[in-house]
Amino acid sequence: MYNKSTSRMSTMTKAKIALATALVLGGASAALASNDNEPSGGFVVSGSLDGVNPAYHPGIFSNPATARSYGFVRTQQGTWEAVPSHSAPAAEAR
Repeated sequence: MYNKSTSRMSTMTKAKIALATALVLGGASAALASNDNEPSGGFVVSGSLDGVNPAYHPGIFSNPATARSYGFVRTQQGTWEAVPSHSAPAAEAR
């Protein structure tokens, strides 16, 4: 014999399980997408130190060769500056 209320409950239960699975998988994929090597706090534009704190980007500034590839050199005073010959990307025309 067909019981409509049991069938409906079964469908609701399946929908809840599917939703819970989607939420768990979505959270897991977001966690895997994070970059644990760099703290959050923005990005570095090649050739520009505008708004950049080198302490928040050790993956770039802890290695002089990597910093140089981004267009930065360390001065004798220990600060970072952009290499004059390494120009920052041009601003978009408006």
